Amino acid sequence: MPLPDAFTDCPVTLKWTAQDLGELAAQPLPHPPVLVAGDIRRVAEDLDVWDAWPLACGRGMPVRWRGGELWFALAAPAFDDPEARHGAARIHHFHRIDGRFIHLGATFPDGFTPGSREWSGSAHYGGGDVTLYFTSAGTRGEAELTFQQRLFAATTRLVDEGQDGAVFEAWTHPVELAVPVDLIYMSRHDATGRVGEIKAFRDPATWRTQQGDEYLLFTASSARHLGRYNGVIGCARRAAGGTGKFENLPPLIDASGINNELERPHVVAYGGRLYLFWSTQAKVFAPGIAAPTGLYGAVADRIEGPWQLLNGHGLVFANPAAEPFQAYSWWVLPDLSVTSFVDYWGMDDAEAEQKPAGRTHFGGTFAPFLQLRLDGTRATLKSGR
Repeated sequence: MPLPDAFTDCPVTLKWTAQDLGELAAQPLPHPPVLVAGDIRRVAEDLDVWDAWPLACGRGMPVRWRGGELWFALAAPAFDDPEARHGAARIHHFHRIDGRFIHLGATFPDGFTPGSREWSGSAHYGGGDVTLYFTSAGTRGEAELTFQQRLFAATTRLVDEGQDGAVFEAWTHPVELAVPVDLIYMSRHDATGRVGEIKAFRDPATWRTQQGDEYLLFTASSARHLGRYNGVIGCARRAAGGTGKFENLPPLIDASGINNELERPHVVAYGGRLYLFWSTQAKVFAPGIAAPTGLYGAVADRIEGPWQLLNGHGLVFANPAAEPFQAYSWWVLPDLSVTSFVDYWGMDDAEAEQKPAGRTHFGGTFAPFLQLRLDGTRATLKSGR
């Protein structure tokens, strides 16, 4: 399907290919240390936490708040089956202070968002306002969970310290940011709920240019390349001073044919260049592609591209081979520190052959921070200890 004339001046989308990933077989995969029991510090025994992001300034650095930082993450009750958390996910907020995360509660009032649950996003602070970008999943009041995904933002102001423990003033009504309309990005996202096969329109994160244009990045599925493996990093733009919906643009990264989900894309400025990062899992690569669960990335001189895969293949680092599920959902900060959550950990080689159900090995909490080193098109991992 040809793109409308309005898109003809956009840069060419970076096509991520099996040939790119074929280079992984010829080199050792960088990985962080294996997690041990002392690394697993749960926020609360009755609460699972995953997919975290900070309240950040326009360039992505966490904002100082009450002697620490204010963070958001998805959270749900600690069910017997940790995978059930996705059907009950809500955004919660946390005080990160002295290296620990303190749970402060659910961020939005009950019934506030238009979906049946809330999925990942990002948060921006400017001029005293907090804008929370988030994914609304399903439909409020639905009898059975559906997987329709919509992108929204809501705004509030931080409460002055000491006012009865409150953090936020009243939130503005959620405003929808962009709509897929089955032209560039798929509108249907059900896939009958099978993990790894659900199509995507989620994980909004923004980037603002010096000229004031605002770009919206998100996890999406291509409407031009239908099939089981058609994951893309979507892009939309709102001109400086604009307050309406974002205009959809062609994707920044197209993994059609090789991967179904390029999750939680976000941009970091470093060394005069822009670095685009995303997370993905081994199980969502197409058959025949031996690529691990890990953090992947690309680099460009400007948000419009052209983008170049980091390290020639895109992989920044993977989970350790003996612990292929120990962490996920990495988020890189401008100081190159990296957060994630503890997924399934502490498994022996036999258990590592398949991701187990049940609580025995599920972390459900913030993982230890890691540290990157970036040098042009090369990305390496410093020790996390």
